[in-house]
Amino acid sequence: MAQHDALEAAHKEAKAEDEGVPEGEIIYRSIRQDGTRALTLTSSELAWSGLAAGISMGFSLIGEGLLRAHIPDASWAPLVTKFGYALGFLIVILGRQQLFTEQTLTVILPLLSHENEEGSLRNVARLWTVVLLANLIGTAIVAAATAWTGAFSSDVMRAFSHIGHAAMTQEIVVTFIRGLFAGFLIATMVWLLPGAGAARLWIVIVIAYFVGLGAFSHIIAGSTEALHVVFTGERPFADYLTRFLVPTFFGNAIGGVAFVATLAHAQHGPQ
Repeated sequence: MAQHDALEAAHKEAKAEDEGVPEGEIIYRSIRQDGTRALTLTSSELAWSGLAAGISMGFSLIGEGLLRAHIPDASWAPLVTKFGYALGFLIVILGRQQLFTEQTLTVILPLLSHENEEGSLRNVARLWTVVLLANLIGTAIVAAATAWTGAFSSDVMRAFSHIGHAAMTQEIVVTFIRGLFAGFLIATMVWLLPGAGAARLWIVIVIAYFVGLGAFSHIIAGSTEALHVVFTGERPFADYLTRFLVPTFFGNAIGGVAFVATLAHAQHGPQ
């Protein structure tokens, strides 16, 4: 089935190129088709894929924490450790799992295009709700495992703690603005991938690396970090909700949708 879909997509792309359709519009159509396909999935299918994505994103904390535990505490250390932050994104994006911040771009295109029944506001809201909740449950599972199982050494646990506190130290407005940057960058990554070919791996690594290096708030990767220190008893759950989850949600969502509205749909969508 996947092979058939890939062949069909390749055929459509070749046909579009033969007809002289600009490459940007080909990318737009490809992403819109992905969004339409996601909107046809049942809530159960979305939930299982979203749960897998949330667990996978937990490896951003694990990857960064493992590197941090073995790197000297120096000003240049984040230049190395933030490569570990990209690990979760690699698993999710290349594994085609449902990630909330991807869907702030893909499913908005069918909604704005008004070309099919799937792209209704109600259906988009259903997908966002199911995927976000499933993602967060997945992150909570990983955070609990890092906090309670004793699977990691004391050095790695200290690294996890440092990362978790850093996710919740900024003012709410700063967290929101950093969430805008993260949402915009992840939407940009999704836009770049269809035409990337063999460079897909490096696009994911580079963009995720700079999201981590800039401490741009990502609601899924950051939830694993923040929930780790909640589950270890170092921070109250209320801090996670008010100082991280809410401002990051709005930042990521607005950042991704703004990318669609200003750069993608306005330029390539149906007029």
